[in-house]
Amino acid sequence: MRATEGDQLVQHGRIVGQHDKVGEITQVLGENGTPPYRVRFADGHEAVMSPGPDCVVKHPTEPMP
Repeated sequence: MRATEGDQLVQHGRIVGQHDKVGEITQVLGENGTPPYRVRFADGHEAVMSPGPDCVVKHPTEPMP
């Protein structure tokens, strides 16, 4: 998984009915675009994340899922 600042991190819902969480990657802390990432969500919450298999990086030119 590789990302740059400005990409979106999509964390898919883990249970039926749970919505995906989408946040903007504001800082890449790993080397060459690798995790961990600092992510800001729409509600203003920020977190440092090492995304798992339930996450996808979307680049600005790609459509949202």
